[in-house]
Amino acid sequence: MARKSVNDEPLAAVTLAVGQEELLLDRAVQEVVAAAKAADADTDVRDLGPEQLQPGTLAELTSPSLFAERKVVVVRNAQDLSADTVKDVKAYLTAPAEEITLVLLHAGGAKGKGLLDAARKAGAREVACPKMTKPADRLAFVRQEFRTLGRSATPEACQALVDAIGSDLRELASAVSQLVADVEGTIDEAVVGRYYTGRAEASSFTVADRAVEGRTAEALEALRWSLATGVAPVLITSALAQGVRAIGKLSSARGGRPADLARELGMPPWKIDRVRQQMRGWTPDGVAAALRAVAEADAGVKGGGDDPEYALEKAVVAIARAARSRGRA
Repeated sequence: MARKSVNDEPLAAVTLAVGQEELLLDRAVQEVVAAAKAADADTDVRDLGPEQLQPGTLAELTSPSLFAERKVVVVRNAQDLSADTVKDVKAYLTAPAEEITLVLLHAGGAKGKGLLDAARKAGAREVACPKMTKPADRLAFVRQEFRTLGRSATPEACQALVDAIGSDLRELASAVSQLVADVEGTIDEAVVGRYYTGRAEASSFTVADRAVEGRTAEALEALRWSLATGVAPVLITSALAQGVRAIGKLSSARGGRPADLARELGMPPWKIDRVRQQMRGWTPDGVAAALRAVAEADAGVKGGGDDPEYALEKAVVAIARAARSRGRA
């Protein structure tokens, strides 16, 4: 999990997020933005990469405003900034502007170390976001996720979840969120087994991904394996719904960088990239048809039908067909 410096005020003049774990870096940014918007709902957020922060850009973004607006300026991959821009940032660090919060995301390491050292010397609030390569670190992450959400999970459940999901922190966090939302009381190993047994081979998300990509045979195979290994049908309908809604949201959004679309649609940037690849072949009518199929399946698995498995198969086929609707038009 991310480790913070002694200065743990999200609205500190400068926050330095150091590491290469994308989930933790994104959370460091989200924490600052949430705090800024809580203080001022009209906070202006600028999320920039090295190519967008040219010499003089930071001075322009942080210059005094007639309206004294609060602003958050996020600089990603700060280790890749040009030498002239680094000079601008270092100069800014010596005299940060009021009502401005600067968030520097730095990979750590030797590249761009001068900027890293300058930010630390200036007293920046620091959030460590290292890659979690050790199983023990991922296990600690899962435990902390449950604690953060105010829920109790047994040590065996936490270990089973790590064993089932693997090393992807985003998927681990998503799995914890789903369990917390769906299960009452203490989460134990049996619950994790019921939801995620066989997940390495075929999970609810695998079923949804294959379906929205129009790969009918693979989606049905994944579905049958998931059901055979004990994945709850309601978890599969939930994943199908999420997959189709993501297609609909992104297809109706205006173009832009993944980071911009992520803020607009409430999705992490990595998911924007994945959904963009899955969108090929979809039409608005196809999205509408797929949503109807998901709704029917959801009713079927929650007691509205005699055969939940058939309801899911029918939905998967309908969604995969909808994913190819543009090609048939």
